[in-house]
Amino acid sequence: MQKIHGIIPPMISPFKPNGDLDSAAFVSNIEKWNKDQLAGYLVIGSNSETAYLSEDEKLELVKLTVEHAKKDRLVMVGSGLESARESIKLTNKCAKLGAHCALVLTPFYYSPAMDSKAMIRFFTEVANNSDIPILIYNVSKFTNVNIGADAIAELSQHKNIVGMKDSNGDVPQLATFLRVAHPSFQVMTGTYSAWYPALAMGITGIISAIANCCPNEIAQTQQLYEAGKHNEAFELYQRIFPVNTALTGTFGIAGLKYACDYLGYKGGSVRNPLADLIEEQKEKVRAIIDKALPAKVQSEGA
Repeated sequence: MQKIHGIIPPMISPFKPNGDLDSAAFVSNIEKWNKDQLAGYLVIGSNSETAYLSEDEKLELVKLTVEHAKKDRLVMVGSGLESARESIKLTNKCAKLGAHCALVLTPFYYSPAMDSKAMIRFFTEVANNSDIPILIYNVSKFTNVNIGADAIAELSQHKNIVGMKDSNGDVPQLATFLRVAHPSFQVMTGTYSAWYPALAMGITGIISAIANCCPNEIAQTQQLYEAGKHNEAFELYQRIFPVNTALTGTFGIAGLKYACDYLGYKGGSVRNPLADLIEEQKEKVRAIIDKALPAKVQSEGA
């Protein structure tokens, strides 16, 4: 698989107020993102509220993404489930729909048993039986499991395990993964908080929640850095940082969806048991975005 260079949003799944999936809003977002500076799309990832989606809904979102994404863009699917068997089944169903690669979450339910041996066994079986290349998804804040560098060193040798998304924001760990992995294995950051340090380490891809609503700003940071304008890249990175903190930490997916609404995309509602923002929270999100992105707010008519 070709090396990923650029920005990939872990796409939100807009829901109607009654909790039904809003497919029309989902397609509308893809059509708007098609005009943004993106390398591809991650469908049914963490920010898709994938834990709350049925298999039919997951496959519908994959199908819509493949059908409506610009043809030169990568379609990645978050197809990792708790067992290798079910992960393989879902991955291959997505492959049949046209997905290009799969992001497979570290299994975590029986976390005390999820040591490096378990990770190597799990990802090897998934990779051996997947019809498309897979990437490892490491996100300890949701799983309470952190894959070890020893596992990455071994798994990165597998011809069908082509990379990883590390969403921990731990820059020393990111550097360690880069050092121990096979040269062909692509390490990507999964959080904007590590984006500038990642660029300095030679990382070329990011899968970031705020790429749903601020894709071009993240892309511009990369463009400035790669043009040797490191100070300007760092200034932009710093300016967007509070937006990332608010939407991935303080206010979570509900905040991310509201920010998408505010910036011209279609966020929609979250699905129970998550709760939409109350007005006081919305005001705080607007204030943070207005300060960081006044020109963008004005241009989107927010």
